[in-house]
Amino acid sequence: MQDPVSAHELQHDAGAPTGWWRRWWGSQTPGRQDRFAMLAPVAAVLLFLAAIVSAFWYLRLEEMDREHEAVRRDVEYAQQRVRLRLLERQEQLMRVAHDISTQQLERDEFVSRIEAMVIQYPELQAVAWIDDRRRIRASYAAPSVAASQLRPAGGVLRGAETESIYTLARDLQQPVYSQPAAGADGSGLLQLHIPLANQQGKFAGVVLGEYSIDAILRYAVPAEVSAKYAVALLDGKNRIIAGSSVPPRKGPSQLLPWAAQPNEYEVPVSPVGNGLIIRAQAYRTSLGVIGSGLFWLVGALSAMTAWMLIGNWRHTRRRMQAQRALVAETNFRRAMENSMLTGMRALDMHGRITYVNAAFCQMTGWSEAELVGRTPPFPYWPDEDREQLMARLDDELHGRTVAGGFQVRVKRKDGSLFDARLYLSPLIDARGQQTGWMTSMTDITEPNRIREQLSASYERFTTVLEALDASVSVAPLGSEELLFANKLYRLWFGVQTAGHLQMVAQAGVPEQPHLDESLDAVDSFVGLPTSTLTAARSENAEIFVPELGKWLEVRSRYLTWVDGRLAQLVIATDITPRRHAEEQAAAQAERAQSSSRLITMGEMASSVAHELNQPLTAINNYCNGLVSRIRKQQINEEDLLAALEKTARQAQRAGQIIQRIRSFVKRSEPNRTLSDVATLVSEAVELAEIELRRRNVRLSHYVAARLPKLMVDPILIEQVLVNLLRNAAESIDQARRPAPRRSVELRVIPKDIDGQPVIEFSVLDSGQGLAPEVMDRLYEAFFSTKPEGMGIGLNLCRSIVESHQGRMQAENIYNGTDVAGCRFSFWIPLAGTPDTLENKNAGVAA
Repeated sequence: MQDPVSAHELQHDAGAPTGWWRRWWGSQTPGRQDRFAMLAPVAAVLLFLAAIVSAFWYLRLEEMDREHEAVRRDVEYAQQRVRLRLLERQEQLMRVAHDISTQQLERDEFVSRIEAMVIQYPELQAVAWIDDRRRIRASYAAPSVAASQLRPAGGVLRGAETESIYTLARDLQQPVYSQPAAGADGSGLLQLHIPLANQQGKFAGVVLGEYSIDAILRYAVPAEVSAKYAVALLDGKNRIIAGSSVPPRKGPSQLLPWAAQPNEYEVPVSPVGNGLIIRAQAYRTSLGVIGSGLFWLVGALSAMTAWMLIGNWRHTRRRMQAQRALVAETNFRRAMENSMLTGMRALDMHGRITYVNAAFCQMTGWSEAELVGRTPPFPYWPDEDREQLMARLDDELHGRTVAGGFQVRVKRKDGSLFDARLYLSPLIDARGQQTGWMTSMTDITEPNRIREQLSASYERFTTVLEALDASVSVAPLGSEELLFANKLYRLWFGVQTAGHLQMVAQAGVPEQPHLDESLDAVDSFVGLPTSTLTAARSENAEIFVPELGKWLEVRSRYLTWVDGRLAQLVIATDITPRRHAEEQAAAQAERAQSSSRLITMGEMASSVAHELNQPLTAINNYCNGLVSRIRKQQINEEDLLAALEKTARQAQRAGQIIQRIRSFVKRSEPNRTLSDVATLVSEAVELAEIELRRRNVRLSHYVAARLPKLMVDPILIEQVLVNLLRNAAESIDQARRPAPRRSVELRVIPKDIDGQPVIEFSVLDSGQGLAPEVMDRLYEAFFSTKPEGMGIGLNLCRSIVESHQGRMQAENIYNGTDVAGCRFSFWIPLAGTPDTLENKNAGVAA
């Protein structure tokens, strides 16, 4: 703030120290004068009190420093006296130990000498002579020593701590002080172990001196120190073992800031170890600050001064409160008007603008000076809407207003337009009379834009859903209300929720109970995880609706509807053509399998005929021989029975061959069962051996022991093995291998592929292998390297294996750069169970 007094006035009033101050004081406003009048005496009193408190505080600190220095000096003096007394006793005991070591002192002389020392020095309680085996040779104790602490001659040194200090003195060969635990009567002792040495310098024991700590404190500390202080000896854990301490303050006085703790000082007692500390606490002798008369005098004067200021302060406060209330109310109203986002406009009874707030000016771009006082037409009216707005203003001035407000267009100063909603209310003054109209204006351009976008988005969304070739429906849980249904749903099921619930029930989704929750406080959806339903995956199921005659793929999921209710969305797609195609594909695959088996048996017909010819020829020979021998009556009963048994075995063998071929060739539905791998392989080998023997090919097979059972269709797996073995035999025959190299090997072993346990079947031949161009088209339908082949064998084999969730592969076997054969292999996983496999493809892929 600039000083209004000129330099000339300051020079003129230099001789009168208060002249310029009076003029400056008179130039201030009344409010400032009142504040100065109130604050100046208060500041003076506060400064006076601060000066007095600082003086008292300084004197108190000086006194405390002097007291602390006196305590420190007296404690150090007491420490020197205690140290001197302990060193004197130590010297005397060391002379005794020296006389013992030089054998100048016997037991009786030791006891009499120690007795004289104990009588002369009260702090010395007991002295014992202990040899190198911890046996007490001689000892003497004062009569005041308790019986439990006596160490009789001939005994053994006891006490864990005493024994450890004894060992320490032996190792160090130096006097060692220790402070064992207090006795049963609470008395504390101080032990001194002085080692003994024999004439050869070896350890010969110790002289154990025990001091009364209470006696040390009583006789070693000077009387003038004990009179002024509470002297105590503390151990290493800061516990009092002798002496006393000043009791703590009690009552409210301990909460005062000047109620300091007793003035104390502590210092270690050397050369005694184990943390023995001497402490002195000064007794309180002064009255302190509270007892000082000067303190009370100053306090009374300060209270009187403060009481005199109350009258002046009350008067000034009333004036300032009224002024602050008026300023605060004005500022609050102004801040509230300026912070509003809604534009406010006041009109008088003739339509003239009398007030606009900052938001109104910001919306229209016109300043307050440009709007206040204007009459219609107003500058923010669009030119094309002036007649309409003039008519509406006339309705407003005559009280014909709309309760919900009305929407208009407003023109900004730059010519741009925006949508606004106006609300009108009468303006009533403090006397209850209407002085005009108050209009509030809100910019609704953005809400209108969002509403239009939402409307367009809803229209597009509805158009897309109506055009879908799938039925879409939404219904809340526990209610029969249909929240949404598209055109296809309405075409199939109408506008009722029955179709929605029917699809949910057929798809296997549990329907919620219909309960009247008003009759029971229990929630009908209790236990339903509503917090995670909206994040759940959709459930798929294929159902048949008899009323429509259609197969539908139903997908359902939970969602939260716009009103917060938990609802279920169901999407149903017509899959009837796909189901028909799948059924036709399955039928074609089954016919292909049957055809493949028939082709296989047709190719094996000559081998089968040869295989059946052997048992039939044997039967014929047995029968002719029997007839001939019976006619000649050259056969007995035993030979007859043996011949008949052989004939029956040959007939049974022929029947087994025919039955096996019949079961292999007959048409049957896929039937997965738990099948034994060894049995499956043996039956396939039995069928394939007919062809292999015809082509003069040896077959060796190996099946690992203790293989688990497989969930497969045994007929289909046998068909795969028979096809692979036949192909291997044909490859060897086409390669014209010599007899030693005409062999096929079948191996069945367990394996682990990509962390999954499987059973691998492999057929290894010694044929001519596969050419690269053949390898690329190996599993292609109707592709064959045989002149008479149809090209469906390996394609069908791979389809059968993949329908069992397995894989099939082929590779050439090389001997150096020459092809030595081919290896076909496939594996079936062990992870399948009857339940899981039923849910997968039951048919064979075409």
